[in-house]
Amino acid sequence: MGGKLQDNILKPGKTLYSQKAYEDALAFFLSLPSDQVVDKIEVAYYLGLCYAKLQKYDDALVFLEQVVTSGTQLDRVLQCRFLLAVIYALSGRKRLADFELNKLLETGYMTSSVYAAMAFVAWEQNDTEKCLSYYEKALETDSENVTSLNGLGYVLACEGKDLSKALSLCKKAVKSSPKSAACLDSLGWVYYKLGLYDDALQYLEQAEQLDGDNVEIANHIKAVRKEKR
Repeated sequence: MGGKLQDNILKPGKTLYSQKAYEDALAFFLSLPSDQVVDKIEVAYYLGLCYAKLQKYDDALVFLEQVVTSGTQLDRVLQCRFLLAVIYALSGRKRLADFELNKLLETGYMTSSVYAAMAFVAWEQNDTEKCLSYYEKALETDSENVTSLNGLGYVLACEGKDLSKALSLCKKAVKSSPKSAACLDSLGWVYYKLGLYDDALQYLEQAEQLDGDNVEIANHIKAVRKEKR
């Protein structure tokens, strides 16, 4: 089938996805007739992305794995492998996450983001030293990587290590991503660890406004308010 004709068929769904209308994009790709002559891997790619954006991770895994095993379009294979690793990490499947991340490191793909993801996995496994090491490697590769700036600052704060560095890292992350609830939460937590409770509450409440269902942010706010009494 001609690429141009296929692009025309899939264009409405791709447009919805680019507009962040993920539910509508998902509905479009799911509604394509099974006998529609389109690239099934192309459709699987967008279905996997839509499900991942909607945090329907088990469904996302099915389609992302199809793209990875297809071996076609290397850039998409690598992108989907990275998403698989993140989903595995979030869902507690650490060994699978490590496997995918190490495969990515072998290719040199998105090295700083891969190291940041490996740091997250290590943190979830309570391996603080390895976590700190991976975040440092991520920042050596890309000193502006927001995930690593925020992650390293947060871990240092949690461990009570080098709070001045933690503050600097988290401030830099918030400057780059001022609407990130995760970054605002981390900066608030650093201020809490420094005993600056008013500053802590300021940023934590901003984080809560952006992500009101986040249990960790809510717990951080409770901790600060308890100290302010």
